[in-house]
Amino acid sequence: MNKRLLALLSVLVLASMVLAACGAPATEAPAAATEAPAAATEAPAATEAPAATAMGTIKIATQSPLSGGQSLLGVAIKQGAELALEQLSGDLTAMGYDVQLAPYDDQATPDVGVANAKNIVADSEILCGVGHLNSGVMIPSSEEYHTAGLAFISPANTNPVVTTRGYLEVNRVVGRDDVQAPAAEEYAFSTLGAKSVFIIHDKTAYGQGVAEFFRAAAEEDGITVVDFVGTEETANFDAIIAPLVASTPDVVFFAGIYNQAGVFFKQAREAGFEGTFLGTDGMDSSDLADLAGDALTTGGGMAYTTVAGPASAYPKAAKFVEDYTAKFGAAPEAYATQAYDSMGVCLTAIKAAAEAAGGMPTRTQVAEAIRAVSYEGLTSTIAFDEIGDLPLAKYFIIKVNASTKDAWGTNEIIDSFDLPSPGK
Repeated sequence: MNKRLLALLSVLVLASMVLAACGAPATEAPAAATEAPAAATEAPAATEAPAATAMGTIKIATQSPLSGGQSLLGVAIKQGAELALEQLSGDLTAMGYDVQLAPYDDQATPDVGVANAKNIVADSEILCGVGHLNSGVMIPSSEEYHTAGLAFISPANTNPVVTTRGYLEVNRVVGRDDVQAPAAEEYAFSTLGAKSVFIIHDKTAYGQGVAEFFRAAAEEDGITVVDFVGTEETANFDAIIAPLVASTPDVVFFAGIYNQAGVFFKQAREAGFEGTFLGTDGMDSSDLADLAGDALTTGGGMAYTTVAGPASAYPKAAKFVEDYTAKFGAAPEAYATQAYDSMGVCLTAIKAAAEAAGGMPTRTQVAEAIRAVSYEGLTSTIAFDEIGDLPLAKYFIIKVNASTKDAWGTNEIIDSFDLPSPGK
C-alpha cells in the first residue's frame, strides 16, 4: 500500500476507536423452515422435523433479483438464506415456532423493491429480512423497513448511505465502497503502475458512488482521468468505446454490475483496447465470463476488488459449499455465504428476543437484539456498530483467470486485508 492508503487506514482506525468509545446500541410462497441460532457466538442447532406451532409463525423475508440479468447473484442470496433457515432454525422450532422463508423478487429495480417492501412490512409475521443485492434498491426500500421497525441485514450492499442514515433497522455483513474503491485505485496505481484511467459507471447509487470514490483517489495519486461517463446502455457501447480506444488509457474502471460490464468488456476488447479492465464487487459473477469471454484474459487482463471473497476463502465455509452444491446443484456464487450468515444473525436475534420477551417478540425487539448479537458466522464474527456496519470488514483483490463460466473458480485472490468502517 502507498502512503495515501496507509494514511486512509490510520484515519479509519482512529475513527473506529472513536466510534467504539461512543458505544453501540444494543410474491410469494414461503419456503422451508430453518434456524434459531443460540445466544451470541454459538452456532444454532440443526433443524428438526417441522413441529409444534403453538407459539405461532415467524417469517423471514429475502429481497433480491430472482429474475432478469442480475438473477444469478440474486438467486444465490435467496438460496444461501434458505439453506441457513433449513439448517439453523432448530432452536426456534423446538420453542414451538413455525419458521418460514418469504422470498421476494425485487428485479434489481427500485420501484419493485419498494412495492415489495410495502407488502413485506404489511405481513406482521415477518420479523426480519435478508437483502438486497443492489444498493440502489436497498436505500429506498429500507425507508419502508425503517418506518415499520423491521430489521434487514444486507449480504451485499456497499454504498455508504445504506448505513450512514443511522437506522436501527439497517445492517450489513460486508464492507463499504468508500473503502473498496480506494483499494481498487491503489491496486491500479501501485501494482499496475497506471498513469491514466477511463471511468465508466451504470448511473445507479452503487455504480456512480463507486466511480466517484475511485476518481477522487485517482486524482489524489496523480492518475489522469481521461473521461468519467455514466450510461444505462446494455447492448451497444460504440459511442463510448470509440473515444476510449482513441485515448489509449492504461486502465478502464467499470463501476456497475457484471451483466452490463461483460458486454462492454467484450466490445471494447474487440475494438482494440489493450489495457486492463478493473472493477469492484459487482463484477463477481461467473456470468461475467460467459458474457465477456477471453476479453477478460487477453490484453492487460482483468481484476476486481470485492467485499465478498469466494466461499473457498473462508475456512469455516467448506461444509456450507458441500451442502449448498448438493441442495441446489451448483457451487455458491458471490454473496451466498454472506446471505447464510445474514440469516444466521436474524435467527439468533429472534431467538434471543423471544426468550427475553417470554413469547413472540416485536420487530423492534428483534432489531435491538440484532445490534446486541455477536455471531460466529462462516465469514467472520459478526457484530454491528452503532450504524449497522461491521467494525472491521474484509476486502479482496481478485485476478480473473477465467474466460468461461465453468472456469470461474480458477480466479486468483492476489490480496486480502481487513479495514475498519469509516462510520458516519
